[in-house]
Amino acid sequence: MSKLKTCIELFIKFFKIGGFTLGGGYAMLALVEREVTKSKKWLKEDEFWDMITIVQSLPGVFAINTALYVGYKICGKSGAFAAFMGAVLPSLIIIGVISTFFMNERENETVVRIFKGIRPCVVALILAPSIRMFFKSKLTWKHLPVPIIACALIVFAKVSPIYIIAVALIGGMSIGIYNDKKKSESEEVDNE
Repeated sequence: MSKLKTCIELFIKFFKIGGFTLGGGYAMLALVEREVTKSKKWLKEDEFWDMITIVQSLPGVFAINTALYVGYKICGKSGAFAAFMGAVLPSLIIIGVISTFFMNERENETVVRIFKGIRPCVVALILAPSIRMFFKSKLTWKHLPVPIIACALIVFAKVSPIYIIAVALIGGMSIGIYNDKKKSESEEVDNE
């Protein structure tokens, strides 16, 4: 497949996903996974979830980072640009239409009902990929307290997610260094 054709496909896929996803990046996660791993088979499922881990730790908008990463992985800089434009344009178009036509109607009872009806769907669209992400992340039940504590600190103690990520980064690196040191010491003992 030519590079141009692949870029056009990336643009179309991300344009469709961006146009039909309410609730932001996490809500689009299931659609991106299906298109990228199952429909087009551009990435393997494990590779996709590893990518999500990387994308979550980057600053910026999750949906845009995901589009950029997938596009770059598949087709380099031109793929990243195509996927980025596909992900961004639907939002720009929709926001333009809403700001032009609906801002005067925001007190309209029908518009209020529509948005009240959409909210529970958005919650489900965000919750479903989060649960799937937990099971795909190859965590065991002994890891379960970490996301629960992190969630509780963010929701109830109002701790900034930045601090949670920083502590997780330092903790993960420390555990990795400790395990590597322990493994090398054990190999030295076995070699003696």
